[in-house]
Amino acid sequence: MTGTGDGTPARTIGVVPHPERVHARELTRRAVAILTTAGATVRLPDPDGRGLDLPGARPVPAASFADGLDAAVSIGGDGTMLRTVSLVAAAGVPVLGVNAGRLGFLTAIEASGLEAALRCLLAGRVLVEERMLLELRVPDRLGVPTPLLALNEAVIEKHHPGHLTRLRVRLDGRPWATYAADALIVASPTGSTAYAFSAHGPIVSPRLACILLVPAAPHMLFDRTVVLDPDTDVEVEVAEERRARLTVDGRCWGELDPGDVVGVRRAAGAARLVTLEPRDFYGILRRRFRLAEG
Repeated sequence: MTGTGDGTPARTIGVVPHPERVHARELTRRAVAILTTAGATVRLPDPDGRGLDLPGARPVPAASFADGLDAAVSIGGDGTMLRTVSLVAAAGVPVLGVNAGRLGFLTAIEASGLEAALRCLLAGRVLVEERMLLELRVPDRLGVPTPLLALNEAVIEKHHPGHLTRLRVRLDGRPWATYAADALIVASPTGSTAYAFSAHGPIVSPRLACILLVPAAPHMLFDRTVVLDPDTDVEVEVAEERRARLTVDGRCWGELDPGDVVGVRRAAGAARLVTLEPRDFYGILRRRFRLAEG
């Protein structure tokens, strides 16, 4: 769903840079200079600001980074965008993505448009596009934050190289199937162009609400993606003696023991992505995948 911003100027802005790319660090310095010169309060999640000469930008603990933010700016690729969303989505903070990476499916602007985009953000002249999020329920011992949200996907994958993992799936509490595969991907529409895509799942418009169940390298007769109603409650149980691993939006949260269950459902809130104009999803696909014209 796409909607307009409310026109309220953004005065407290968080900046999340890619921690290693030189280009992203240079863009971060420019962004902080533009924002502070305009009178905005700027903060970075600790430890991102370390090693950067950023007068006026205050490092804060990641756990409190979203408190009181009007907007966040992600400077990097899609991985940085996912990290930024994970920091602020629960607080409903909109995120502007600046592409300093490669593909940039999630980012809204290229580096050349940085200053103009920040001026629009400061003035409240932006659009906000809402994206469906997934919410996870995991074993308490993993010590994950609550709520644990995913913009792209949750992945339950094999722990031991050379072996499959067996995962028992229930949909709305009813048995569905036991998967034998390298991994099982539970993806959102946004995640359909991420890991789910590499596992031959379908590309889904981010305006469509659904949950994708995608096996990676399955060793079974039924090897197809299932597109589920967005309100389906998915439970994935580790079904054999081997352990599995839980990864959410590219971040590993720990090991799962036999009998452990991971629940995935549609989150109550949504990720809020800032754009300067309506996002042309199909145009992005054509450019990124170099699809032939005509």
